[in-house]
Amino acid sequence: MSNISPSMALAVPTGSIDGYVSTVSAIPVLSVEQEQKLAHEFHDNNDLEAARQLVMAHLRFVVYIARSYSGYGLPQADLIQEGNIGLMKAVKRFDPTVGVRLVSFAVHWIKAEIHEYVLRNWRIVKIATTKAQRKLFFNLRSKKKTLNWLNNDEVNAVAQDLGVSEEEVRRMEGRLNAHDASFDAPNASDDDDAVYAPIHYLESPNSDPAQAIEQEDWQDQREVRLMSALKTLDERSQDILQQRWLSDQKATLHDLADKYGISAERIRQLEKNAMNKIKNAIS
Repeated sequence: MSNISPSMALAVPTGSIDGYVSTVSAIPVLSVEQEQKLAHEFHDNNDLEAARQLVMAHLRFVVYIARSYSGYGLPQADLIQEGNIGLMKAVKRFDPTVGVRLVSFAVHWIKAEIHEYVLRNWRIVKIATTKAQRKLFFNLRSKKKTLNWLNNDEVNAVAQDLGVSEEEVRRMEGRLNAHDASFDAPNASDDDDAVYAPIHYLESPNSDPAQAIEQEDWQDQREVRLMSALKTLDERSQDILQQRWLSDQKATLHDLADKYGISAERIRQLEKNAMNKIKNAIS
């Protein structure tokens, strides 16, 4: 948030989540009067210290919410960090005159940031892009009690409960049960455990065996013609082309001019004449 220093958020230690949880749990919970006083100081006077105290006193709630997302296989520390961002956004937007507690107001912002993080990182390919798909994603995850696919009655019940079509429920269930796969993963040596990556069975629209063989033959013939054409040049012209185009460390015109005791412009002319002879021979 723009008006609150990033140092307000208690950084999650990379070494021990338990240590972080113990630290934030030891921060006293604010009373209604204390919360109202701090909120008014920040809301009315832009008191950053008051905002910092509000954030610090509610970090324990972020941990509690973040733990409910542990089933997605994402690092707990990252979930907490994202939730802390949501908490800071909530503190910035909290209006103490409305008459609700900050924690009730902040839950939406905390969950929103964690949701975005989960959707960005749970799969390589985005699983939900629209608002309706995101709602269906999280609700369907929580409603599936087993690893089995939903039967028709369950699909119908979920669709009615969430206000979406049965087709949307089945499509999202398919995405939830899918797994990321590497495009070019190597095949396993054991046929029973073989991993058939897409590169092994997807057809290339530009693939034509006849054209590939023709291209390879043409390349081989061109190299043969190139070597034959080089041999028709005088020794100095061959050396100039070799030094200028075929060596790993290419010589400059001035390097070759010093070598042969002629001007750099003359070297350029010899190079051009030799290149024209090579092009005519190859074509």
